[in-house]
Amino acid sequence: MADLERTVAVVGAGDYIGAAIAKRFAAGGFTVFAGRRNGGQLAPLVAEIEAAGGKAVGRSLDARQEDQVTQFLAAAEAHAPLSAVIFNVGANVNFPIRETTERVFRKVWEMACLAGFLTGREAAKIMVPRGEGSIFFTGATASMRGGKGYAAFAAAKFGLRATAQAMGRELGPQGIHVAHLVIDSGVDTAFVRERIRGRGGDGAVAAIQPGQLMEPASIGEAYWMLHHQSRDAWTHELDLRPYAETW
Repeated sequence: MADLERTVAVVGAGDYIGAAIAKRFAAGGFTVFAGRRNGGQLAPLVAEIEAAGGKAVGRSLDARQEDQVTQFLAAAEAHAPLSAVIFNVGANVNFPIRETTERVFRKVWEMACLAGFLTGREAAKIMVPRGEGSIFFTGATASMRGGKGYAAFAAAKFGLRATAQAMGRELGPQGIHVAHLVIDSGVDTAFVRERIRGRGGDGAVAAIQPGQLMEPASIGEAYWMLHHQSRDAWTHELDLRPYAETW
């Protein structure tokens, strides 16, 4: 079935990575179902995709809520066969351990881990009966190691990575490509540049070299590439980092 007859669901279609993934799949002929907690904020993304000749639907979605995830993916499937589901919810916070409240820890886990499980499970229910589809999870440096101040975020991202591994081992033999992407870098966004400015002032921002921060469009291209891999050479985990990043 041609890509023009397929949909992709982006759960956590934020302004940067999620938007870049959505735009790349739309450029490839997919209808994009984009979801985020405040669906009204998706209007510029939908307008940009449509202006470029693509198709997109923006919906409000709290991915921690089981019924909302089920309804969102069902709507995408009802439009046309759901070929790819991308879970891209962030929840990156930094608190010293003595200042990490129970509420913060639980909320971050719900956003970055529980929501990923719900998204992956519901996607599998749709895809397994026809034996094809892609389910991709956005990870982070914190998926691999717990840095200072990142107990809540790392615990959630570790859990998401484990969920992706378990799903990949179970669903791969059933024709479903499950992948986890480790975004091991600062992404070139206004938020990241403000963080850099806060640590080192305007000079630190001016010292950023081309390619030192990761471009959202480059990340979107990686998801597109994974979705089109031949099933005899599927990638389960992909690390993405700029040439200058130490690791």
